[in-house]
Amino acid sequence: MTTTSRFFAQGGSESESEDESDFEKEVESNNIRYLADLPDGEFCCGMDTKRVVKPRKDKRFEEMTNTIENMKHAMNINDCVYLQETFEKLNKHLEKVMKITKSVKAPTLYIKALVLLEDFLNEDKVRKMSTSNSKAFNSMRQKLKKNNMQYQEDINRFRESPVIEDDDEYEEELEEPTDNVSWEMLFSLDHEEITWNMVNKKFKEIMAARGSKRRSARLKLKTGETHVDKLMDLTKIAKTPAQKLEILFSVISAEFGGLSEYMPIDVWKKCVVNMLTVLDILVKYYNIVVDVTVEANEKETSKPVDYDGTIRVSGNLVAFLERIETEFFKSLQCTDPHTNEYVERLKDEPMFLALAQNIQDYLERSGDYKGASKVALILVESIYYKPQEVFDAMKKMADEEIEEGKESGPISQIVPRKPTFAGSSRAMMDTLISFIYRNGDERTKARAMLCDIYQYALMDNFVTARDLLLMSHLQDNIQHMDISTQILFNRTMAQLGLCAFRVGMINESHSCLSELYSGHRVRELLGQGVSKSRDHEKTTEQMLMERRRQIPYHMHINLELLEAVYLTCAMLLEVPNMAANSHDAEHKTISKNIHRLLEKSEKQAFTAPPETIRDHVMAATRALTKGKFQEAFEVLNSLDVWRLFNNRDSVLDMVKARIKEAALRTYLFTYSSSYYKSLSLDELAKMFDISESQVHSIVSKMMINEELTAKWDQPTQCIIFHEVQHNRLQSLAFQITEKLSTLAESNESAMESRNGDVGLDMSSRRKDNSQDYEAAASGNRGLQKDGSSLTRGVSA
Repeated sequence: MTTTSRFFAQGGSESESEDESDFEKEVESNNIRYLADLPDGEFCCGMDTKRVVKPRKDKRFEEMTNTIENMKHAMNINDCVYLQETFEKLNKHLEKVMKITKSVKAPTLYIKALVLLEDFLNEDKVRKMSTSNSKAFNSMRQKLKKNNMQYQEDINRFRESPVIEDDDEYEEELEEPTDNVSWEMLFSLDHEEITWNMVNKKFKEIMAARGSKRRSARLKLKTGETHVDKLMDLTKIAKTPAQKLEILFSVISAEFGGLSEYMPIDVWKKCVVNMLTVLDILVKYYNIVVDVTVEANEKETSKPVDYDGTIRVSGNLVAFLERIETEFFKSLQCTDPHTNEYVERLKDEPMFLALAQNIQDYLERSGDYKGASKVALILVESIYYKPQEVFDAMKKMADEEIEEGKESGPISQIVPRKPTFAGSSRAMMDTLISFIYRNGDERTKARAMLCDIYQYALMDNFVTARDLLLMSHLQDNIQHMDISTQILFNRTMAQLGLCAFRVGMINESHSCLSELYSGHRVRELLGQGVSKSRDHEKTTEQMLMERRRQIPYHMHINLELLEAVYLTCAMLLEVPNMAANSHDAEHKTISKNIHRLLEKSEKQAFTAPPETIRDHVMAATRALTKGKFQEAFEVLNSLDVWRLFNNRDSVLDMVKARIKEAALRTYLFTYSSSYYKSLSLDELAKMFDISESQVHSIVSKMMINEELTAKWDQPTQCIIFHEVQHNRLQSLAFQITEKLSTLAESNESAMESRNGDVGLDMSSRRKDNSQDYEAAASGNRGLQKDGSSLTRGVSA
């Protein structure tokens, strides 16, 4: 029976031993001479064999030395294939050595090997090589060039002052103060007794323990305690501001990790507070600069408070802010909007705005205007959809929360915890957007312009909003932008259509909304729902991406109101158009949707009382075609969605006037040529309850636009109709025109299907695709543009 010797167990040997009894006899006979004669770490394993036991660090170092010798031999015989293999093996040995010694710096022996290898590969002498050797030589050059980038400083330092290696140099080089104290002892020490190395060592332990159960067990976490809690404890004893900043960045990154749906609200608030603490440090110690281009460097974080030079810490404030905004956005998406929880979540928005404003101020002071413009866009996207009443309520709520915070006790703060609001949302938008136009990139400017147009449309300033859109050419280039920007464009067009309707511009309103309703994807285009198609089944990833694009409920545009506005505009435009072309079966329709709905309702054997918005509009359309304008208005007036307008009464008065005008036009188109030779002005005014001046204006416009072949008889105040007889040449010309129009439409449809666009108006495309946002913002606001050029839908 063979057993392991007690001596071998203490020495850490893993080899087999002799029988215990034989070994005892051997010890007695030899009088344990090997203990006296041999050096430490060596012993006899029998009469004929010797074994040498070395520390693991020495063993790894020896392996690296042997590999380097093999590399030198490969260089002497010009064997690049073997050289490539030994180089890869050398890098593996380096990882093992640095892992054992827990060092962040490569040993000098490895740096010397890189220098020798670099000199060998950069020699100009001509070598005769085989094909495989030549390929390995070129591949080795590329690998070495890429590998040496991270050790360039050490290589340059070695070339300036080369040193001679010995066996003990590696150990001396990596010998560092351990400062190995337990967690309990660390927090029991006075602050003066704690060193930077102690905190840094514990910081590395925590970062290495993340994701490792074995290393996490060494931290001895209490019940409910996490790695983030340990890191927060370290921030309290950090020796330098830069070290505290580095730990805080790790805390924030750890808080973002391991999220299934969205960040819990309490963790999100802690993350915002940590970011504000970071800003306190950066404002207090102005020589500390956060730079995303630099790598983490212990030399920078170890610099004391009174250091005069610039201290660079690796981090990205804009990326952290964008992630915080995303988590806030996701929490609103995943919360039921009809609960108090959703309302309470919205109350956290002023805290986020305060953080964004402080980051923007810091970036402007540090000269990072590009990053500051991205933060300004985040602020714009948090404000643009809010009416002035909501903006005032948010400002009042922020003031109340600050007062409650002061009552709870004073807190050491440097940057303000309260957002700064301008007198109005429009003034705040102007300041932010002007900054973005000066310093932002193309995407940032485009999104800022869309938010600006949305804000003007929300304030019923249609002319300014329309001019900004036309002068920026966004409708020409939007299909090349990302989907979230396309959704923002669709939302802007929807709000622009509602604005045009509120101010009484029916044609412009229909032009803005027609593309959204060209298909059955309004919810998807506005980011307010997911469309379900029978022809195309979406994958799980596509469904997940669509859900992430959804707009939170408080930012929604009411789809019922939007549908009511669109169908009302289509009715007011299409009913007179159908009357004017009643004898032309191939006439150009203004709204195909209203035609389809009208045909569907006419096929029904029994017409039930209207229930939905479409039913109400169809009932009003049938009444309007028969000249019953009062009945048509009463049907539309019964809709409840009109109460969503702040100026409900004025909007309904406008709708009533437009219905009367449409009824008059329909009447004139129907009876002008076949039933009457003349009509009295006062009779028309009494019939449609319109003033004579309005009737005169409407009829005169119809005559000017050649919609009505008639003239005014001023003495009798009558309209004299003319019957027009076209000759054969004119009739043939009209037929050719209609065929060319049909051919152009079919060609347009073919181009749309080929390019993948939905409902594009090819006639409205501009040759000049350049965008000038500042010119659009400062240009003439009173230009009279044709609303038809706004009809440009986007398929999100």
